[in-house]
Amino acid sequence: MKPNPKFPIPQFLVLNPDFPIKFYTSLASIFFVFLPMMKLLNPVCLLIIFNLFSLSSSGQTQFSGWLASFNTFKVSKKFSLVTDIQLRSSDEVQHVQTLLIRPGVNLTLAKQLTLSAGYAYVQNRRILNNVSGYAVEHRIWEQLLFNHKLSALAVSHRLRLEQRFIPRVAVVNNEIRKNGTLHANRIRYFIRNLLPLNSRRTPFTKGPFAALQDEVFLNIGNKANVNGKTFDQNRFYLAIGYRVNKRFDLETGYLNQYIRGSNASVTRNHVVQLATYLRL
Repeated sequence: MKPNPKFPIPQFLVLNPDFPIKFYTSLASIFFVFLPMMKLLNPVCLLIIFNLFSLSSSGQTQFSGWLASFNTFKVSKKFSLVTDIQLRSSDEVQHVQTLLIRPGVNLTLAKQLTLSAGYAYVQNRRILNNVSGYAVEHRIWEQLLFNHKLSALAVSHRLRLEQRFIPRVAVVNNEIRKNGTLHANRIRYFIRNLLPLNSRRTPFTKGPFAALQDEVFLNIGNKANVNGKTFDQNRFYLAIGYRVNKRFDLETGYLNQYIRGSNASVTRNHVVQLATYLRL
């Protein structure tokens, strides 16, 4: 059977993914393979993923809180600047675990389709030999975002590639110090469903809403530098929020983070998240 030129095979499935240039071709290839199927996905898919990854009783359990601010600033008809800033606590909300700052640029390709790229600064708390400290991971990311309506639902699909530069750390003079850099590559698929609770008018500009989303993380290069496996983590999220106006949302919800570590270890993080969404 001849290959269909409209749906090329993702390059990372057949080529070495360690070269950054291949991530750009991979992102486009994967997205256009799955684009015809994306409109068929619905919240039932999220519940299936939730049951697969989040209900098992084994593994380590943690509780934490996340604060997040997602911002979009339109600069022209096709271009906009984006940034999200997140502050995450450690287990039992005792320490600041992560500070994440992720700026980027959006290019609107069509009414429902957006291409983005950017950088992420991720400061993580690390513990080694009972010594704790912070180390910074740098990331480059590219993504495609596809939005559509499914009855009253506003559905968003996001496919993101990340090139991660992870600090290797050591204890020096009883302090955490960087001792080299590890490179790893990751792909993330995200689906979010937003349902207005008191209005069916289009566009939805004000009022309460419910949100249901899931995101799967897969390692696709240099797996030995992370957990040694393809599966990295899954995040299931259920929230309620209020759209103050067409430019601003306030949202709070529960996030279940399932993390697959090395040596078959599993961590389940139960998270209460408070988030804002600003669109200017």
